[in-house]
Amino acid sequence: MEIAQLNIYPVKSLQGISLSQSVLQEHGLAWDRRWMLVDAQQRFVTQRQLPALATIGVELTDEHLVLSHSAVDSLRLPLTEPEGNLRLVNVWNDHCKARPESEEVTRWLEAALGEQAQGLSLVRFATEFSRAVEEDFLDGGAAHTYFADGYPFLITTTGSLDALNQALVDGGQSPVPMNRFRPNIVIKCDQAWAEDRWVTLSAQSGSFQLTLRKACKRCKIITIDQQSAAMPAPAEPLETLVVLNTQPTLKGAHFGQNATLLVGAGGVIRVGDALSAVIREI
Repeated sequence: MEIAQLNIYPVKSLQGISLSQSVLQEHGLAWDRRWMLVDAQQRFVTQRQLPALATIGVELTDEHLVLSHSAVDSLRLPLTEPEGNLRLVNVWNDHCKARPESEEVTRWLEAALGEQAQGLSLVRFATEFSRAVEEDFLDGGAAHTYFADGYPFLITTTGSLDALNQALVDGGQSPVPMNRFRPNIVIKCDQAWAEDRWVTLSAQSGSFQLTLRKACKRCKIITIDQQSAAMPAPAEPLETLVVLNTQPTLKGAHFGQNATLLVGAGGVIRVGDALSAVIREI
């Protein structure tokens, strides 16, 4: 097995960035989910409420976060920490401390997306604050993350996508690309659903080790085209995943595994890294 893709999503629910390598940090890949959009009540806003967020491109330079959209000129935000008072924002049931970016972002979003983006603002995770991962699946350990839904890493495999796409085609639907699932680490692995039995995933070089914690329950975002924000086949591939029932003891649709970093913080992870897994005994 080896790493086929590495992806980060600097702004939660906007387009991702594919990388050839990244720095491993306990809270995720470097710059992943560092920013987030919030509404006037300071609650997180994602493609669940606003699918058009999928049309906003994201780029990182040495000095800037760059947002782009076909309707407006690009917006460049300095990577240096913004000034201003800390703000309390919500991700699901978590209260997180964040720093607001300039109001220029709000105006830019409204120009790009229209009235549906009215009142949104962009905040940056305050790194002096720690957001803990739920303890239920950590076997007595601890982990933290930034603005990800719940875990610092999301791992998927090519074999599982192939199996899902075969089921979609067999059902008269079109196959979907991996970006529908917004993974951080994509593993080249021919066996479908193999990741659901992995306990740990390690670089053969010994440079890092990830612990797989919890199957990722999927939502309507996987029905949204991650470039156009269209929904080509409403409820797909969500419905097909439910039928496949890849997690028989759990309700809903699942694809991929949430993970935490056990070894290797500060090291580099690369596309092409050879991997080995410890498999859970049945």
